[in-house]
Amino acid sequence: MGWTLAFAVVAILFVLASGANDGATIIGLGLRFPRSPGWVVAVLLVAVLFAVPYLLGVAVARTFTERLAGLGTSGGAAAFLVGVVIAVAVVAVLTGRGLPTSLTLAVIGGISGAGLGAGLPVSWRDLGTVLAIGAGAPLAGLALGYLLGAVSRRVPSHRRMPRLVFTTHLLAYSAQCVAYAVNDGQKMIAVVSVAIGVSRHGLGGVGPVEVPPAWMAALVAIFLAGALTSLVRVGGRLGRGVVITRPLHIVSAETAATGAVLGSSALGSPVSMTQSITAGVVGAATSEGTRRVRWQGVVNVGTAWLVTLPSSMALGCLGGLALRLM
Repeated sequence: MGWTLAFAVVAILFVLASGANDGATIIGLGLRFPRSPGWVVAVLLVAVLFAVPYLLGVAVARTFTERLAGLGTSGGAAAFLVGVVIAVAVVAVLTGRGLPTSLTLAVIGGISGAGLGAGLPVSWRDLGTVLAIGAGAPLAGLALGYLLGAVSRRVPSHRRMPRLVFTTHLLAYSAQCVAYAVNDGQKMIAVVSVAIGVSRHGLGGVGPVEVPPAWMAALVAIFLAGALTSLVRVGGRLGRGVVITRPLHIVSAETAATGAVLGSSALGSPVSMTQSITAGVVGAATSEGTRRVRWQGVVNVGTAWLVTLPSSMALGCLGGLALRLM
């Protein structure tokens, strides 16, 4: 009963943190576009987040539970719990300072570190592949954002341009929601699935990924609550702390982030949507000149990203060692 309650509490906190970090960033970018209906932006994200796993699968969620460490063996669920707790703590500290970082990186580091400390086999090859793809996604988003920003300025202007750009924004935002649901958002599915497994079978190894529709509905509701609580602080950073956004910047960034994340999804590798969006925004703005970017904001966010992986892995390793001594 104690472990079941612990996993349930951690799962709720993790989904809230995902909403506060990822959801606020995605919704915040959508709301930066003029005339974007707030309720449509929010509802579209949670609706897609609910439906996509059942339509397109949970390959990325299985990466968290199967590829990073030998979590299917005895003690795997406990190590997973420690890694997730460490990830939430690291991200909570940075998010509390208004610096949204990669919760995905924190989870990867936390789970791998906890598995290592607990004496479980860590797949260094898979871990290296995941980290390499994760590092490449923001670079791809940056390059795509720059390219799309440069191309968009060459589109001839006409009287229907505002409506055309708005329609393009809705399509790009919808695709971005799909990309998040099929990739970065699946870390929540992995955590909730492990919590369900512990409630049904007790503490042991991590089983197959499985999230019934009722649990998924609760997941998206908690995610939305987390996003709304930090929307002003985190979401606004894209318009005030990093760049001065324009409508074409937003469309270019949404499209760039979607392309980078979907490309990683094809390889079954989790990547950070927050990183990809931020890189896409910076790339699109840079296409008009480096003065469009507030580089101190970029440095602050980049510093948070660099700190996330090593700190979560080190703390996760200490937590795993504590498990071995219990």
